[in-house]
Amino acid sequence: MNAGTARIPTIRARRDFLSATRGKRWVTPSFVLQALQRADDHPAEPAARVGYTVTKKMGNAATRNRIKRRLREAVKQVMPRHARPGHDYVLIARETAAACTFPELLKDMEFAFSRIHANKRLPD
Repeated sequence: MNAGTARIPTIRARRDFLSATRGKRWVTPSFVLQALQRADDHPAEPAARVGYTVTKKMGNAATRNRIKRRLREAVKQVMPRHARPGHDYVLIARETAAACTFPELLKDMEFAFSRIHANKRLPD
């Protein structure tokens, strides 16, 4: 980790992954982005959190880990500019996540984060 890079909190509890399905979602060719504003009384720290889902349909463990590493790196580059405090974001990898180039993945990430918050308030 670079000295100037802050750690992005991750979602660990299954209930938090499931609750993100109640929020907004944006579909890109390489992943689905879900976003939900957490309740004020939620015990998590106020910073934005992110969770990753890569199913076994995507391939063996090595392939799934590679996809997660790519998504994490893209999130590190995009999320600090677009994420809102008190929100949970879940990225669900799609078939093309492993095959697309990293610049394509970054472009999808930028677009999804810009659209997920466009002109509308997220549901509580």
